[in-house]
Amino acid sequence: MILLDGTTLTLEQLVAIADRQVDVGLADDARARVIASRRVVDAMASGDAAVYGINTGFGNFAETRIDKADLAALQVNLVRSHAAGVDDPLPPRAVRAMMVLRANVLAKGFSGIRVETLEALLALLNDGIHPRVPCRGSVGASGDLAPLAHLALVLIGEGQTWDGTRSEDGARALASAGLTPVALGPKEGLALINGTQASTAVLALALDGAERLARAADVTAALSIDGLLGSRRPFDPRIHAPRPFAGQAAAADNLWRLIDGSPLNASHANCGRVQDAYSERCVPQVHGAAREALAWVRHIVSVEMNAATDNPMVFATEAEIVSGGNFHGAPVALAADVLAMAVTQLATISERRSERLVNPALSGLPAFLVERGGLQSGFMMAQVTAAALTSELKTLCHPASADTIPTSANKEDHVSMSMGASLKAERALQLARLVLAVELMCACQAIDLRAPIASTPALMGAHAAVRAVVPMLVDDRSPAPDIDALSALIASGALEYATGVVVN
Repeated sequence: MILLDGTTLTLEQLVAIADRQVDVGLADDARARVIASRRVVDAMASGDAAVYGINTGFGNFAETRIDKADLAALQVNLVRSHAAGVDDPLPPRAVRAMMVLRANVLAKGFSGIRVETLEALLALLNDGIHPRVPCRGSVGASGDLAPLAHLALVLIGEGQTWDGTRSEDGARALASAGLTPVALGPKEGLALINGTQASTAVLALALDGAERLARAADVTAALSIDGLLGSRRPFDPRIHAPRPFAGQAAAADNLWRLIDGSPLNASHANCGRVQDAYSERCVPQVHGAAREALAWVRHIVSVEMNAATDNPMVFATEAEIVSGGNFHGAPVALAADVLAMAVTQLATISERRSERLVNPALSGLPAFLVERGGLQSGFMMAQVTAAALTSELKTLCHPASADTIPTSANKEDHVSMSMGASLKAERALQLARLVLAVELMCACQAIDLRAPIASTPALMGAHAAVRAVVPMLVDDRSPAPDIDALSALIASGALEYATGVVVN
């Protein structure tokens, strides 16, 4: 069980909760903080002073006072009215990530929620009850209000759940699990929906996939370079030490080790070629730049996963409730845009290597990597698919974070578009992975066509993992299932593990 304390949640733990259904609990010190902040809310709710989120309306209704008799209804109405999301539902893994991130914020003790309500949210997560959360409707202003409201609806016995294939009535899902709907108290509806946890969840899972993609890109590039009879010398650590980017050094080290001792590399030692194309010899520089960008995204995600993004915030020690703007998703939006650009770097150089592999004038291999060209078209259209995806990726690099549009009667007059940016980053990851899958397919075919000379044990291990799901192309077949299978291989991390060496 992973215990939430509001401060130490890691990306690796988040992924374990999202994908492996690891149980989640509340740390004792967090419980004490939640109870202390709730005392402040209860005191304010029983008083006469106007306090935003407790006895006032929301957004442009912030100056409207609410009678004490209506404080509970105020919170329920807030959740219902803000559940305005549209389009496809987020996958259950993203919803699980969103739930635990919101619980982690509540555990910090600045939200003023009751500990019983927080534990009800954790019970929902641990029982595998996943609210149906439409993916669109948030501008990342007062956080991800619409997505989080859909989450909160199920907690109060309304809304719908989603298991990835079908929906179920929220009340029925709670009853089936033996759970009781939560009766919201003052500020609790706002505490559940005010924050960046939807956009952060989508971005965090995309980051995990992007880091895996970067490692797979090094393995795939090494296979391509060996299949193209490229040189290992550009990866000499002496070249990279004077330009001390950690990402560049890691990529160069991966390539240096993966190709070390290759019989294919030795077979062309005296070929007379002076330099390889940029898509081969500049792999550490391009892959390294992408890695540097992802390192910055990890920094932003790690901070935001453990940040208090509420409004207003409850300070138990001073018995104060103060309004601010921590809900603004600007950091998340910028990081998501950077992630999209990073994976696009990996894809654009990958597509150029695929083109070299299928082009006989550049590869020295049969045209389109098939023995009976003309009768067989080989990988001709697979490379065209990679080109199409790469061009689409370039459009996804347009920054969502540069946009803003006023909402809530101009009370929210600068918004972040963090949810749109995160969804765009996730889409960019999916497309980049498919582009890498095309290169991987071509690279392994090139290795086969170079037989009986082989590559290194590490790269032949990766080759064997590919051949376990996609056989060598002899006669034309639809490449589409093969591309999907190799995309899944990359996504699972199996490609890098198959090398038998540590891919940094």
